[in-house]
Amino acid sequence: MIHSEWDSLQRHAQNLYRAGDYDRALQIAQRALEMAEEDAGSEDPAVASSLGTLGMIYVAQGQYALAEPLCKPSLAIWEKALGPGDHPNVANSLSNLAGLYVDEGRYALAEPLYRQAIIVNERALGPHHPDVANCVNNLSLLYKTLGQFARAEPLCRRAVEIWERALGPEHPNVAYGLNNLAAIQYAQGQVAEAEPLYKRALAIREKALGPDHSDVAQTLNNLALLYDSQGQYAEAEPLYKRALGIRENTLGPDHPDVAQSLNNLALLYNSQGRYALAEPLYKRSLGILESALGPDHPDVARCLNNIAMLYNAQGQYARAEPLYKRSLAIWEKTLGPDHPDVASALNNLAKLYMSQAQYAQAEPLCKRALAVRETALGPDHPDVAQSLNNLAWLYKSQGRYTQAESLYKRSLVIWERTRGPDHPDVARCLNNIAMLYSSQGQYGQAEPLYRRSLAIWEDTFGTDHPDVAAGLNNLAMLYASQGQYAEAEPLYKRSLAIWEEALGPDHPDVAESLANLAQLYAKTGRQKRARELRERAAAIRATRR
Repeated sequence: MIHSEWDSLQRHAQNLYRAGDYDRALQIAQRALEMAEEDAGSEDPAVASSLGTLGMIYVAQGQYALAEPLCKPSLAIWEKALGPGDHPNVANSLSNLAGLYVDEGRYALAEPLYRQAIIVNERALGPHHPDVANCVNNLSLLYKTLGQFARAEPLCRRAVEIWERALGPEHPNVAYGLNNLAAIQYAQGQVAEAEPLYKRALAIREKALGPDHSDVAQTLNNLALLYDSQGQYAEAEPLYKRALGIRENTLGPDHPDVAQSLNNLALLYNSQGRYALAEPLYKRSLGILESALGPDHPDVARCLNNIAMLYNAQGQYARAEPLYKRSLAIWEKTLGPDHPDVASALNNLAKLYMSQAQYAQAEPLCKRALAVRETALGPDHPDVAQSLNNLAWLYKSQGRYTQAESLYKRSLVIWERTRGPDHPDVARCLNNIAMLYSSQGQYGQAEPLYRRSLAIWEDTFGTDHPDVAAGLNNLAMLYASQGQYAEAEPLYKRSLAIWEEALGPDHPDVAESLANLAQLYAKTGRQKRARELRERAAAIRATRR
């Protein structure tokens, strides 16, 4: 029978898709579609199912232009065969099309589809069915992407409650919901609330699925990201490594998820200034992604962007620039010129030019990135605040202080509104405004901002985080600029101690701290000690070239 053979092909294609073998999955799915069309007719539900599977494979490959002409007729067939508002397959097809639009950054098109999917499933299955929770969760994730956390969080909580009631508190779906809820809390700077959610999700998955399941690796990775962001590198590294080991063993060494784990571990090493460890991991990740997904996939662009950031951090601008440009070209080609990822690429290329004082090249990139984000995400999104902050930094560097100040203040308002007044991004913006005032000699206005940003970092991350060291260093520079060396010295020393402990004795930030303290010693008549510190700073910088 045709449906028996077709079912076998469909299952095989879907298994290959889940395994990340997209090229083979595509071949099998195309055969299944041809069989369904030939033997059942173009409007049979089997055709709708095959079209949907093909569309999902193309989405995974980043070939969104090929996916949409499959997902739309799949939905139309389901609606005609089953009715537009009464069957779970219609809801599933709506969700798939919405997911495609999310990947493309077409968020306004995705939202009504997700909402309709919820309505269809509630009507067909009742409001407390697990499939309703799936749809509710999808809408929650959309709002998280848009920075609308007040809308995202209650939806996510509803999804978790449905799964707990229908499936029990130890079900993997509950873990998935907890993982997403933790991500929403984390995005708002609520680290203390996010950590136990990640840990509970990890415990559920380990118990339900075993310690070596790929979903366990996902939660390990997310918990590691939380620790990484807090500067708790010793806690993050073993989690990243365990996640990498699980993925290599369960998915094979050439799966895209393995590339993601390699990329995350490399980012950790990059943050620590361990560039020689980061680079081979990035390059292996890039090789996997190019082989599995093709050279023009958005994930390839993301990896190229990260390698460029690695080179940029080392001052290797000539190596970084072509990688930034290639990643930008891929994102523009696959996602269109107005996607938020394109804005990120423009932003990073602009920062590269700013690092070299090439402000005329940087400014139009900053402005275009800002315009893309405002259009795609709305004027009050945290990423818009970041773009405002970057453009303000450029204006400050050019001495255009009035323009810089207004952008910084708008950025601060957005971050305080979306993240809350005690988020690290708020601290970063306050710190930048303080630097603006300090550079104009307005020390009385700068000091309370430096102190508030430092307090936020200490409360959020603890007293030994690299961002705390940066805050101490900047406050010390403020005092030193006013000749208040007695106030500056202990801050410089504490900053240096934090950076050495957190990042190691040979990190570029340690060299900067040594140079600042050396300058203080020189101005207070301690020339021998100043010379020793300058020599040590020079030695660190020489090894980083």
